[in-house]
Amino acid sequence: MARIVFIGAGSMVFAKNLVGDILSFPELEDSEIVLMDIDSHRLEQTTQVAEAMVKNSNVEATIESTTDRREALNGADYVLNMINVGETKLFENEIRIPESYGVKQAIGDTLGPGGIFRGLRTIPTMLELATDMENLCPDALLLNYTNPMAILCWTMYEATDIDTVGLCHSVPHTASAIADYVDVPEDELDYWVAGINHMAWFLTCEYDGEDLYPRLKEAMEDGEIYDRDTVRFEILRHFDAFVTESSHHMSEYVPYFRTDQTQIDELAGTGYADRMPTATYLEGWKERSDKRDNALADIDPESVTIERSEEYASRLIHSLETDTPRRLNLNVSNETGAIANLPNEACVEVPCLVDGTGVHPCSVGSLPSQLVALNRTNVNVQQLTVEGALEKDRDAIHQAVKLDPLTAAELSLTEIHEMTEELLEANAESLPDLT
Repeated sequence: MARIVFIGAGSMVFAKNLVGDILSFPELEDSEIVLMDIDSHRLEQTTQVAEAMVKNSNVEATIESTTDRREALNGADYVLNMINVGETKLFENEIRIPESYGVKQAIGDTLGPGGIFRGLRTIPTMLELATDMENLCPDALLLNYTNPMAILCWTMYEATDIDTVGLCHSVPHTASAIADYVDVPEDELDYWVAGINHMAWFLTCEYDGEDLYPRLKEAMEDGEIYDRDTVRFEILRHFDAFVTESSHHMSEYVPYFRTDQTQIDELAGTGYADRMPTATYLEGWKERSDKRDNALADIDPESVTIERSEEYASRLIHSLETDTPRRLNLNVSNETGAIANLPNEACVEVPCLVDGTGVHPCSVGSLPSQLVALNRTNVNVQQLTVEGALEKDRDAIHQAVKLDPLTAAELSLTEIHEMTEELLEANAESLPDLT
């Protein structure tokens, strides 16, 4: 019986899906599921649904629920982290203050001013979580879902002894998109993907031995298909690879797409790209907040059943518990040199072989020069953010923002400095003490 702890379980829909994933495996259906959140109301909603899932499906799992993190972690085998740290106002500051300077972020949770400051306000809690785990479950595996993925995982590798992997659904989602664009069965794709979180590359993608890149390049000339993923197709056109994150995310990580409002409007086609406008994630977050408080309005516990999603967590746990070999794309330390031309201390997203002996990153070798160059522009920002947070170095945070590709494309160094100071002051209560 594995003890599987969910930290941040008040996100009911996501937690429900992950619980269902775990219980969908017969070998895991007797697991001890522990749900923890500091929001007792949202936690109770998730607990009701999880308990109903166990009852309706007649499995032997036990469901525990607590607002006490240390109580939840005691004796854990696996810890799934899906927290959001801080009030909506902090998120608003991270988007609206840069916007007032001309930096137009659509999402702001991975890189840029938004990603950097989201990382800064989340890192102290991550370190507290690591301390609790070191005391209460030092051999547990931490499965992190919280963004900014690379910044948070890099922090854990640098500052803690907790075994950590980062999980993201961007690779399977991208595989699904590619299969749709070229009209082949998704479950028959064969691909090899590596890079960094939200900017990994389909280095190969085949169907029945056929290289799909010629068909993908042909498909992007179809206006209807192009409009569904404008930025990713432009990256493919100019850098010769398809990237793993959606157009609205990818538009923030490079300097090419978000400095001119007319261009932003032109890129807002259909499908993924309709979320290109500035602050689209913030506005969606605010709209969904009320739904999270009343999540049971849309879900009837009496009818909820166990289903398996595309998320990696349950498959990873199943492989470790049953010695079932799998290959999953995970976020891990590059300490083994999985990607030869990225820093060893970086967090990379690479294929990993998983079985009862653990998680084993595959050696990818060197990425093509143009792709690793794009990755490095983001890794530079991640590295300085981690250094700034751990060393309490205010200058490092300023430098991280100044090296952000989108910010640098829009503002002068003086303007970036002023914007960063404004952000540091506005969100000071949630940040590490920087000197």
